[in-house]
Amino acid sequence: CILGTHHEKGAQTFWSVVNRLPLSGNAVLCWKFCHVFHKLLRDGHSNVLKDSVRYKNELSDMSRMWGHLSEGYGQLCSIYLKLLRTKMEFHTKNPRFPGNLQMSDRQLDEAGENDVNNFFQLTVEMFDYLECELNLFQTVFSSLDMSRSVSVTAAGQCRLAPLIQVILDCSHLYDYTVKLLFKLHSCLPADTLQGHRDRFLEQFRKLKDLFYRSSNLQYFKRLIQIPQLPENPPNFLRASALSEHISPVVVIPAEASSPDSEPITDLVEMDAASQSLFDNKFDDIFGSSFSCDPFNFNSQNGMNKDDKDRLIEQLYGEIAALKEELENFKAESARGAVQLRGRASELEAELAEQQHLKQQAQDESEFLRAELEELKKQREDTEKAQRSLTEIERRAQANEQRYSKLKEKYSELVQNHADLLRKNAEVTKQITVARQAQGDVEREKKELEDSFQRVSEQAQRKSQEQAEVLETLKRELAASRQELQVIQGTLESSTQAGAEQNTRIASLEQERDRLSQAAEQHRDKMAALQAELQQLRDTLSREQESSRTELEMLQTQLRDKESTERALQQRLAEEQLSLLRGTTHEAECMVQDALARMEDPAHISCTGSADCLLSQVLAASECAERLRDAHSKYLSDGAAVGSLLPCLALFAHLVSNTLLQGSATSHVAPVEPADRLLELCKQCGSETVSYLSALQDPGMVASADCSLVTACLGQIRAIGEELRPRGLDVKQEELGDLVDKEMAATAAAIETASARIEEMLSKARAGDTGVKLEVNERILGSCTGLMQAIRVLVLASKDLQREIVESGRGAASPKEFYAKNSRWTEGLISASKAVGWGATVMVDAADLVVQGKGTFEELMVCSREIAASTAQLVAASKVKADKDSANLCKLQQASRGVNQATASVVASTKAGRSQVEEKDSMDFSSMTLTQIKRQEMDSQVRVLELENQLQKERQKLGELRKKHYELAGVAEGWEEDG
Repeated sequence: CILGTHHEKGAQTFWSVVNRLPLSGNAVLCWKFCHVFHKLLRDGHSNVLKDSVRYKNELSDMSRMWGHLSEGYGQLCSIYLKLLRTKMEFHTKNPRFPGNLQMSDRQLDEAGENDVNNFFQLTVEMFDYLECELNLFQTVFSSLDMSRSVSVTAAGQCRLAPLIQVILDCSHLYDYTVKLLFKLHSCLPADTLQGHRDRFLEQFRKLKDLFYRSSNLQYFKRLIQIPQLPENPPNFLRASALSEHISPVVVIPAEASSPDSEPITDLVEMDAASQSLFDNKFDDIFGSSFSCDPFNFNSQNGMNKDDKDRLIEQLYGEIAALKEELENFKAESARGAVQLRGRASELEAELAEQQHLKQQAQDESEFLRAELEELKKQREDTEKAQRSLTEIERRAQANEQRYSKLKEKYSELVQNHADLLRKNAEVTKQITVARQAQGDVEREKKELEDSFQRVSEQAQRKSQEQAEVLETLKRELAASRQELQVIQGTLESSTQAGAEQNTRIASLEQERDRLSQAAEQHRDKMAALQAELQQLRDTLSREQESSRTELEMLQTQLRDKESTERALQQRLAEEQLSLLRGTTHEAECMVQDALARMEDPAHISCTGSADCLLSQVLAASECAERLRDAHSKYLSDGAAVGSLLPCLALFAHLVSNTLLQGSATSHVAPVEPADRLLELCKQCGSETVSYLSALQDPGMVASADCSLVTACLGQIRAIGEELRPRGLDVKQEELGDLVDKEMAATAAAIETASARIEEMLSKARAGDTGVKLEVNERILGSCTGLMQAIRVLVLASKDLQREIVESGRGAASPKEFYAKNSRWTEGLISASKAVGWGATVMVDAADLVVQGKGTFEELMVCSREIAASTAQLVAASKVKADKDSANLCKLQQASRGVNQATASVVASTKAGRSQVEEKDSMDFSSMTLTQIKRQEMDSQVRVLELENQLQKERQKLGELRKKHYELAGVAEGWEEDG
């Protein structure tokens, strides 16, 4: 399929085949389709994504349909289809990322276009993508019975095979997420990225656990080399930790053994291992093949063997021979069974092939039958055409007869007309002869003229009518002749086609007879194969009967082995109890040692932070929960001590560290919290010692409970929260009002700054002229544009915050929402304060520049600081925003407007500085050589002084940034320090 997409430069053929598959009715087929489609998206042609996007809605519907099934492959298919949809959406939004996600660091930077907003959004999308991958990973593992060797079975490999593609994707996504988070921490405050760090930590733990579990499966060991993640996640608050990051690399061997051959090999090895273990246990109990006679007392008392001893030796020899024969018979029966199974498989394959041939013959017969029906229909159509042709010929003959009759009538009329003309001539002659007697015959003459006139008019009318009828008949005759010619041609072609169809029908009937004979032969072969299969089944039943007899003999020996095994299990339980006591004793000693070190005077000089104490308490609390679960499992199943021992050791270690860290934190805390913290640490240590002592007593193991230890850890955590530095000296209930106040104050500061800039511009126009007026107008105009852009940004931020509060608070009030999300609220307050402060400082710098008392560099730094503050406000606002929100789009557009306005301020400032420098250029016309040399030496001294001052200022700037970075976790802590 992959080669086909590269050859076709697309996936049209793939989808045309997939659309005919019953993916909605067969869960296993849908699972394998998802696997193949995942490979195509990774390794196929780049146009596979374009050709597949139009089927995204169909994949979503199929995912929802399979999600209704809670067993089998239903949930697996649903989650896998969601993952594929997420992958297509990610690559559609980010076309720079290839399907296999392999990119260099430079390409990763280009994908974000060096914009912190783009990097922020890209990180969120990568988190969503990686979360879908981890969901599929966990669902596959939860659907498998990990207590058995599922990786060597066909069903287990069917579910594990797609995880290879998931492992490849996860390794790249983890690497890019780490690099993007380091880049974001270098541009944004740490509070703004708290949600990112929490989400990364959760995914890091899941991914590390899944990589570890996958690397232990036999199926993956021969196909892929899975990397291991570091023990601890990267520390994004320390920029130098990026150099310690090692990108995980997944290695796929060049030649991997086929996974299809693993199950049989593993089963054979398991069978051999179990047989060897059975023989070893038998030899350990009864001696190595009875080579040493347990009843031989000759070496002790020197007596000769009697008949009973010889009988025992003979029986031992017979038993050994029978064992050897039994082994040989078992091997032969196993080989025979394998051969019979192979033969049965071959016969079943031949039977399936014959059935397939039979089905093909039936399909061809149906096809030929359909063609025969079609030919019959064509023959009927031809007969209908012939009948219509006969009808047309009959009509043509009738028209010809009608024409001949009309022609005869026309001839009669012509003859009558000629007779009338002759009569007219005779009458004219009679009139001429009788002209002399005209007076006598005047009346007769008029009558004859009138009759002649009437006859002439009647003859003319009849001749005209006959001429028109004749023309009409001629036209109809010509049309009938043309239609007759066309019908004759059609009849000839239909006759030829009928002859060809008759020939084809004859050949198809011959082919049908031949296929019928072949099908009859296949049925005969099927009958013979079924008879042979019945014989094989009879033979197999006889072999099973003999094997059953042998099995009864072996069951007698198995019962003896079971009694021995029960004794060994009892011994194992005793050893496990002893191991539990030893581990618990060591854990108790560890906690007691921590309590003793707390009283050591040398420990008084140790100090610690509340954050470190909280992390230790959190780890100890989580370990206590796991220890409670492991303790419950041990009480329900005494053999589950393997899960309890590691938890005990880790629990004692974490509690000891918590006690020592709590004692160190109390040394730098106020007196009252320090005393309470120290007392709670001691109480926690004593409760831990009591709990471990109860675990050592068999009578108190069931009643042992670590809830008191957990309660003490909770109290220590509460004190640690009190000792943490606070960014705002306000209550959480007042955060909502403070947000509104700060946003209003920011808007007021921007309005005030805009008014001041307008006032300065008016003064400059009134008092300055020339280059100075031009420079001041350009700078103040760009500052005015920047203030307008900031005003639009603040309004968009207010709208987005209002939308976030309305969508996230539910039935609660806005103040309760701000109090619930206090860290996010403090970030908003800090960002809004920074924007207002930056606007005020920039106006002051612009005023000094216009008056000639300030520097252009100060104005550029202030404008860039405003851009950074607005970026902080945008990032803090969009943390909880919906990615499809219209207000978020407006906020991003306003942010880009602020960046453009900042660039305009910097550009106008640089242009003004260059104009002023051109105006203040030095005049060398009146200077001598000595004066110029003196000026050159003074310039060199000034350059050295400025370079030294620049180096010192850079060091000072680094220290300031370092201190600001350390205090960034506490909202506005730098103001209090200042």
